[in-house]
Amino acid sequence: MRRRTRGLRLTRSHLVLEAAVPAVLEQKVTGVEARRAWRQLVRQHGERAPGPAPEGLTVMPDGVGWRSIPDHDWHRAGVGPQRMATIRRVAAVAPALERTLALGRGGPGAVAALRSIPGVGEWTAAEVLQRSHGDPDTLSVGDAHLPHVIGTWFTGDRVDDAGMLDLLAPYAGHRHRVVRLITSLGVEAPRFGAKATIEDHRGR
Repeated sequence: MRRRTRGLRLTRSHLVLEAAVPAVLEQKVTGVEARRAWRQLVRQHGERAPGPAPEGLTVMPDGVGWRSIPDHDWHRAGVGPQRMATIRRVAAVAPALERTLALGRGGPGAVAALRSIPGVGEWTAAEVLQRSHGDPDTLSVGDAHLPHVIGTWFTGDRVDDAGMLDLLAPYAGHRHRVVRLITSLGVEAPRFGAKATIEDHRGR
C-alpha cells in the first residue's frame, strides 16, 4: 500500500463555487451523466479562457452566470429541476461560501454553512469541503458505492453507511484521507443488480 500511494496528497482549490456546482451535478446520477452535463453547460455558458489557451477552452460561469442559465438549457443537459434549483441557490450565496475558507480545512462551521442551503445535504457538503477546503476528515455519507468499497477493504464484505463510519472511527480526524488511500488502490466491491440507466435529454 505504501509503495502505490507514495506522494498522494489531498487537494485544496480554495474555490468553493467551483467545487459546489460539480458536486450538485453529481447528486443521484452516474458520473457519466454528471460529466456530460458539466461539459455541455460550461461550453455553452462559460467564458473563453483568458490568456494563451487552446481554441474552445472555456471557464465555468460565475455566480450570476449560473443563475442566468435558462431552464431549457438545464433540461437539455440532463439536469432536473431539483439540481437546477440547488445550483441556483448555491450560486446566489457564492461570496458567503467563499468566506468559509477562513474556517480552515472544514469542520462543523463550514458543514453547517453549506447545509443551510436547501438541496445541499451531507454527501454534497462533504464533497465540496474535500475539494475546496482539503478537508481530511469529513466523509461522503450517502454515497452509493463508497461504503461497499470501504467494507470490502477492511472486512471483505459490503457494509452500509453506519458500518463504514464504524470501520473508520479509529481514524477520526483523517477519515477522508484514509478513504483516498484506499480508493487510490483501485479497490472495488462486488456489484449486484442492474447498472443505473443513463438517460439522454439533449434531443428533447
